[in-house]
Amino acid sequence: MTADLRATVETYWTAADERDWATFATTLAEEVLYDLPQTRERIRGRERYLQFNREYPGDWRVRVERIVADRDGRQVAVRTLFAVGPEEMHAIHFFTGDEQGRIVEITDFWPEPYEPPAGREHLVERY
Repeated sequence: MTADLRATVETYWTAADERDWATFATTLAEEVLYDLPQTRERIRGRERYLQFNREYPGDWRVRVERIVADRDGRQVAVRTLFAVGPEEMHAIHFFTGDEQGRIVEITDFWPEPYEPPAGREHLVERY
């Protein structure tokens, strides 16, 4: 039986919104893979992904609007609302978990394609 990935993902979002990076780290497998198809960026590994989030600019807030998990507890889809100042945008996120309920893969989809901001080249690979 797998651990509860849905609960892990809920913890992930709460920790991200609170900038609680120690708790955030506990939700991730060491070999986590983060994929941003719109910017064609990929981050491999927990430490790089943590750094990416710690360094992300702006005073953003996130609210989970919906979470859907599969019956096996290995896949979770989430719809969020991000706010940066007065600007709000929805995003869709897909999570895959391991047997311990940690996140091993994340794919984020944002409303519009965009070029990645400068300054994160040391963390990402482009494809």
